[in-house]
Amino acid sequence: MHVGAHVSISGSRVSSDEETPPYDDVRNAVHRQVAFGGNCGQIFTTSPQVWAQPEIDDEAAAGFREATAEKLDGPWVIHSAYLVNLCTPKEDLRRKSRESLQAELDAAEKLGVPYVNVHLGAHTGAGVEGGLDNAAEVIDSLAIPDGVQLLVESDAGSGTKLGGEFEHLAGIIDRTETDVGICIDTAHTLVAGNDLTTPGAVDETIGRFDDVVGLEHLEYIHLNDSKHDVGTHKDEHAHIGEGYIGEDGMRAIVNHPDLRDLPFALETPTEDGRGFEWNIEKTRELRDA
Repeated sequence: MHVGAHVSISGSRVSSDEETPPYDDVRNAVHRQVAFGGNCGQIFTTSPQVWAQPEIDDEAAAGFREATAEKLDGPWVIHSAYLVNLCTPKEDLRRKSRESLQAELDAAEKLGVPYVNVHLGAHTGAGVEGGLDNAAEVIDSLAIPDGVQLLVESDAGSGTKLGGEFEHLAGIIDRTETDVGICIDTAHTLVAGNDLTTPGAVDETIGRFDDVVGLEHLEYIHLNDSKHDVGTHKDEHAHIGEGYIGEDGMRAIVNHPDLRDLPFALETPTEDGRGFEWNIEKTRELRDA
């Protein structure tokens, strides 16, 4: 089973005996993933809250690639900055989004990471069709390196954000000449209006995704439970099996024949004395042999 967490590249220690350098370094992500018990996962290459370019020197990149090959089994994915908005009608914001996303794609090539994950963003008045057109224009202007694939993530769908409906994901695939993949976030999918709380509901939702988008485009899953119910459009993650998806829904997701071989990256909270290690172990407990 390929399961891990979204881990930091910071030099702060997880435990006193961890081998992380005392400064930001992508190699820290591998040590941290191992400490949590994960074998794949997700990173930010820089602060997601600001327009900043990744700063990864050749030594760190080589160390990251070597440590990943030695200690992990599944693929990494880089999550783009939160500021990126591909759907916006504002040309300046689209330009900054394009430059930021291109930098992440180039970083992925340097690190040997096969995926970069991005949200479509909000159309802010351009309308659904206009927003999808804007996003497709940005995506097709990118120079995507060989061996790297751009993944569009499903969204909770609040306000004018796109990606909450499967039709939005299909729309961006249809509009682009780029080989775009999809990353489904289970918490986002639930609160956007798709039931995942029972085995039957999971089957129905996956079947609808296949009909609208196509399972052949699904490359990665953000496995998160939700603190809010179906259709609320509120994005707040919960511990695995302890939110509105619950153990029955989570067990159905991680064992579903169309999903079980995909990589799962957790973005669960650190609270109540539990963090990624507990959630990764819980995920494995829900997995059938």
